Amino acid sequence: MNAAPEHFRFDLRDHVATILIDRPDRLNAFTRSMARDLVGMFDRIDADDDIRVVIMTGAGRAFCAGADLSPTGSSLSMRQPDAGKVDWSDPENRDFGGLISLRIYDCLKPVIVAFNGPAAGMGVTMALAADFRLAAQDAKFALPFTRRGIVPESASSWFLPRIVGLPTALEWMLTGATFPASEALAKGLVRSLHPADELIPAARALAATISANAAPVSVALTRQMLWQSMGMLHPMEAHRIESRAVHARARAGDMAEGVDSFLAKRMPDFPDRVSRDMPDFFPWSQPVHFCDPA
Repeated sequence: MNAAPEHFRFDLRDHVATILIDRPDRLNAFTRSMARDLVGMFDRIDADDDIRVVIMTGAGRAFCAGADLSPTGSSLSMRQPDAGKVDWSDPENRDFGGLISLRIYDCLKPVIVAFNGPAAGMGVTMALAADFRLAAQDAKFALPFTRRGIVPESASSWFLPRIVGLPTALEWMLTGATFPASEALAKGLVRSLHPADELIPAARALAATISANAAPVSVALTRQMLWQSMGMLHPMEAHRIESRAVHARARAGDMAEGVDSFLAKRMPDFPDRVSRDMPDFFPWSQPVHFCDPA
């Protein structure tokens, strides 16, 4: 991948890509152009077989203060329609936090968010589609939408209750109150807390466990199987997908390597690649578009 866009830094080492939100003078607050750039970075990450895991964190003392609300920044307001009717097929008219969270949801690589400091608004909600969230011990969180006269975004009304449960989601969203990292851990928003100087090493250790031991195609399939199962109405839907996936993976080069490396007590070297070796039944779900009927 080439150099990162403005307000981001990018590093790739040992199959682990690290995205650093780099706008510390604004506490890494997001503009619409930053959202477009981040979505584009995930497009390129999915296409790069050298990348097996993604870590996202922030520069400076905050992870992300949310959407940029300054008069000179890209505020939460969307493009104003000329004739009173909004063209919802145009992504420029939509919540840009949702463009990020939906792109992360579709990602074929595991995503780890490391909250290095305070996170508010979309600084929290865009991270809900990540697979793992770690936090510094002194991090703080807030979902202050009702206190700003707006409502939740980034598809967080779907993600948050599934992660922390409806009662906690209601409390955090309706009060808009700030809560500490210890509460985020207790309620399941983050998996672990770390001293500030140990946060990124912990995230990298988790990433290495996946990148060194797990077959990338199996990881991509498993990630989508788990995320998409949350919208299924009956376990038969999962059984159908799992049966096809087991059949496909049993005939792939990765399975032979997985068994051989296990028996030989060595690290695996999986031959299959996400860019070329995903089974022909993937994706198994139809794309969902903003303007599709309910």
